[in-house]
Amino acid sequence: MGEITVVVIDDHPLFRQGVVNTLSLEADILVVAEAADGQKGLRLVRQLRPKVAVVDINLPGMNGLQLAQQISTEKLGVRVILVTAYDDDEQKIHALNAGAAAYCSKDVQPEKLVDVVRYVNSGGYYLDDRELDHAEVMKWLGQRISDAKRVYGDPGEPYQPLSAREMEVLTHIVDGRSNKEIAVALGISPQTVKNHVTAILRKLGVDDRTQAALYAIRRGWVRFHQQDS
Repeated sequence: MGEITVVVIDDHPLFRQGVVNTLSLEADILVVAEAADGQKGLRLVRQLRPKVAVVDINLPGMNGLQLAQQISTEKLGVRVILVTAYDDDEQKIHALNAGAAAYCSKDVQPEKLVDVVRYVNSGGYYLDDRELDHAEVMKWLGQRISDAKRVYGDPGEPYQPLSAREMEVLTHIVDGRSNKEIAVALGISPQTVKNHVTAILRKLGVDDRTQAALYAIRRGWVRFHQQDS
C-alpha cells in the first residue's frame, strides 16, 4: 500500500507535536506537514494531497468540521480523522455528515491513533472506539438520525452540515450580534441573515439563537470574539 502521508492540523502546539512525534516513529507513516489553523491546513491538504489528515475540531477560523466538509466537497481523496475533547453522538453525526472517516477523543492512546491512521487509510472508519466498514457506519448513522428525529420531531434531517456562510453567521451569533449587525459585517441583507439563522436552528435541532450559541461553544466549533483573535 506504500507510505501513509499525513498532515496534522491542531492549534495546540504541545498536542500537535505529540501527534507528529507519535506518527513519525512509525516506518510506514510520514508526516509531511503541520498547521495551527484550518485555512492553512486546507491549503496544505490541497497542495500536498496527503492520504490522511489528523484534524482538531476546535480550530481558530475554519473549524475541523468545516475543513472536513471542504475536503469532501472538493473530492481531494484525503481521509480525515477528527480529534476532539467533545465526545457525544450529536458531534459524531456532524463529523460523519461532514465527511470524516474517524472520530477520536483527545485522550486516545498514541498506539491507538497509529492504528486508526492505518485503518482509515485502508478505507475503514473509526467510531465509538470501534473499527467499522462503510455499511456499519451507515447503519450507525441511520439509527442515530432516526432517534434524533423522534426526539426533535423535525421533518427534515437533523445534524446536517452547516455551510461556510452559516458557520460565519453562527460565529457572530455566539458574539451576541443582532441580525442587522451580522448583515453589515458580512455585507448581506438582514433578510438573508434571518434565513441563515432559520437554517442553523433547523439543522442543529434547537429552538433559538441562545441554544444555537451554546451548542456551538460546547462542541468547540467557535470561540468568543474569534474574528478578532
